[in-house]
Amino acid sequence: MSTDSPTPTPRVLTAEVEALRADLTAGRYLSTRIEELLGPVASAALRRENPVPARRVLEPLEDPAAILLRLFTLGAVIARTQLEAALPTLGIDGALRLGLVAPVGEEPGAPLRALLDLAPYSAQDDAGDIDWWIASDLSELATGAPLGAEHVLGVGGASLTLARITPRERTGKVLDLGCGGGIQALHASRHAEHVVGTDLSERALAFAAFNAALNGIDLELRQGSLLEPVAGETFDLIVSNPPFVITPRTLADEDATWTYRDGGRAGDALLAELLQELPGHLAPGGSAVMLGNWEIREGEDWDTHPRRWMEPATVDGVDAWVLQREQEDPAQYAETWIRDGGITARDARWPVLMGAWLDDLAAREVEAIGFGYLLLRRPGSAIDRPGVLRTEQVPGTGSGTLADHLAASLRTLDVLEGLDDEALAASRPVRAEDVVERRHLTPGQWDPMLIELVQGAGFARAVPADQQLAATVGALDGTLTLGQVLAAVCALTDVDPDEARQRVLPAVRELLITRMVTL
Repeated sequence: MSTDSPTPTPRVLTAEVEALRADLTAGRYLSTRIEELLGPVASAALRRENPVPARRVLEPLEDPAAILLRLFTLGAVIARTQLEAALPTLGIDGALRLGLVAPVGEEPGAPLRALLDLAPYSAQDDAGDIDWWIASDLSELATGAPLGAEHVLGVGGASLTLARITPRERTGKVLDLGCGGGIQALHASRHAEHVVGTDLSERALAFAAFNAALNGIDLELRQGSLLEPVAGETFDLIVSNPPFVITPRTLADEDATWTYRDGGRAGDALLAELLQELPGHLAPGGSAVMLGNWEIREGEDWDTHPRRWMEPATVDGVDAWVLQREQEDPAQYAETWIRDGGITARDARWPVLMGAWLDDLAAREVEAIGFGYLLLRRPGSAIDRPGVLRTEQVPGTGSGTLADHLAASLRTLDVLEGLDDEALAASRPVRAEDVVERRHLTPGQWDPMLIELVQGAGFARAVPADQQLAATVGALDGTLTLGQVLAAVCALTDVDPDEARQRVLPAVRELLITRMVTL
């Protein structure tokens, strides 16, 4: 978290970038090739940020992919002959002009070190397989030093999470708000007509421009804070992994600074500020998908802060959904982000940072911090109703794609607002194929203590159910209307139909939203 002068940024020089792309392709500098070279043990260790097994495996290899991974990710100093062999088209002079490497020392023929990380990235979406290269600032694996406050991150866990939950339907105009090195914008380019990426950091935008050029993708990049660069514009999709980390604003040790994920606001005020303006930038039918943290203060419900942020949007007819994935107590939270910046408990700055973090959270009586997803959707046509605000704590992640799951759930919110109970009863819902029933019984007893409807996909939800709800859901195969199925269940169980409707219909609405039942 303490920072020296900013590291150099890559340069977009057309001929050199094209030469680099050709060399990376010819040298098979791809995720699959790296996995082959490393083997399962070293690969797993590297994912845990333990580089030693990878260094041992790669050091004797002359394969171009091995040389490039050692140089750009593992921080190795390599001979000029090795770089010439790995990048024969670009050459050393081209790599120097792009700002990728620098000599170690001033002697002629001095070996070379990387100035930035350049890593292969693979993924898959509806358009097929993805094989890209992503440039970012060097990690602590390469430098052995804490990350600076201006650090431009590569593809981290949060980036992967946001990419997994973002809808991927064909769309028009997309905004990647706080784009960093541009990974979300690159993904959006595969299903959007036009992509705009914004960031306050000039260095981040330089990396985004380089990554776009290297991968042959067109992006429009603009500098500015939050939504200032897109004032007056609307978008069909907005994605954002904003600098949401809750960090102290004062510190006694002037040599220590805060995490590169810090948004420069006290507490969780940055998200509050952002969500006040963001709904106004959603076009009809447009959605926003964000990651975030929020404070949970003593005596408050976990969703007090995100509800306060989202409620104004619902007045304008925008549907909003908050999903809390996990919570951390103040000490856990401070540990998470101090370590994320590359500082360990053995560092002299650890107690200073930890104390400041705990003091800051205690001053606002924060007892926990929530992590999760914030979703917004403006209905596609003008409607005369307030938006729906949902908050939910999700237990985990099931099979399938969360992007499709969440997009369908947001559309269902809109559909259900147009269905009264009579229309719902006249519909023909279908139980999702991944839903099973789980019964908990005392050994030797026939009657269950608890019945649960369990979701295999989505967030792997488990919903308590009584006999009538379980029987109704089990019979929903689209043949009969919901009303007909419920009437049959009531006849078999000798339950009053009106009383059953009052209990079962709201429960079915919830199952429709969570995609355990579909229309």
